[in-house]
Amino acid sequence: MIDFHRFKFSLWPTLMTVPAVIIMLGLGAWQLQRLEWKNDLMARIAERTAQEPVAFDRLSGEEDKDEYRRVRLRGSFVHDKELYLAARSRNNNVGFHVVTPLVLTNGMAVLVNRGWVPSDRKEPAKRAEGQIAGETDVTALVRLTQKQGMMQPDNDAAKNVWFYIDVPEMKKAAGVATEIDYWFEADATPNPGGFPIGGQTRIQMPNDHLQYAVTWFVFAVTLTVIFLIYSYRRKEPA
Repeated sequence: MIDFHRFKFSLWPTLMTVPAVIIMLGLGAWQLQRLEWKNDLMARIAERTAQEPVAFDRLSGEEDKDEYRRVRLRGSFVHDKELYLAARSRNNNVGFHVVTPLVLTNGMAVLVNRGWVPSDRKEPAKRAEGQIAGETDVTALVRLTQKQGMMQPDNDAAKNVWFYIDVPEMKKAAGVATEIDYWFEADATPNPGGFPIGGQTRIQMPNDHLQYAVTWFVFAVTLTVIFLIYSYRRKEPA
């Protein structure tokens, strides 16, 4: 049986260990909250992407209700205002995503990510068949304007090099006025000539939060055990 009287807690080891354990437990709890959030998000995406597409005017205008909904768009592309998302890969081939303004039949302009092109097809002249003229129908997913990631470079509007979709800045660069900060990601319906290749939305997301939570809890338990072993004074031999 453990003799609790033999625990002698030194000041500095205690001051270092207790806050560290509390922080680790807090990080583990935070990862469990992130796990719940990610599971809800993935379930919502799966449900919405499985639904039939709705007309553009059926969108609610509320981001949390519209994101990842499938929508039908009808309008005319403004191909001379193309914007390019850099460093986009497909099957280990590096290329670009082509974002093009689409002027809807109601006069509103929206930004549509038409899909991926390889680097050697970036120039519109090299994929002329895909530059659809006149009114066309597009089925797409509603996406929200993005914020710059921690490791992402800055967008360069002057050079038309974009690393994330900033709707207000991109519509300004394209010279179009959109009333909403949504953009639309075209589905996999083939384009004439094969490019751009739509359907680039990544529905499956990494979900390692449970693993991270367990790791933090294990660290907390391990440090606690080490601290208790260090603080336990064994009986001196007679």
